[in-house]
Amino acid sequence: MEPIKKINRPSKDEQKLAIESYEALAAVIEQLKSENPEIEIEETHESIRIPLRALKLLGEILKAMSQGKPFSLVPVATEVTTQKAAEILGCSRPHLVKLLEDGAIEYTKVGKHRRVRFEDVMRYKRKMKKSQKQHIIDMMKADEELGLYDS
Repeated sequence: MEPIKKINRPSKDEQKLAIESYEALAAVIEQLKSENPEIEIEETHESIRIPLRALKLLGEILKAMSQGKPFSLVPVATEVTTQKAAEILGCSRPHLVKLLEDGAIEYTKVGKHRRVRFEDVMRYKRKMKKSQKQHIIDMMKADEELGLYDS
């Protein structure tokens, strides 16, 4: 899989086509009974068997495109550098290294370099988002108890 250097938002024409394609694909997927349906490329008249999960993933891609969202596919076992992991988390590289050294995120060493699985970075990010949301809820409850909100 070729790495993408820059992720762009879909153009208006791509969004329009994605809306039409997504709706048609979603309707067809509902009718499928096989786990490995066969699709035909009209332009070349070639038939291709494709796993149903891959077809559903294509549907999710089209849905994201139709909404104008940029997207990227990353294989789950992908390892990233500490700099890339820090960018994903929105923190500095030294802070990320401290998280790694403290055991908050698993990593491996390749020579002198640390590598972090993309899956582990995303797991940590979800955990932090959940924790942040809970802190906000707790602060709002405390403010309500103190009468800082008007009813």
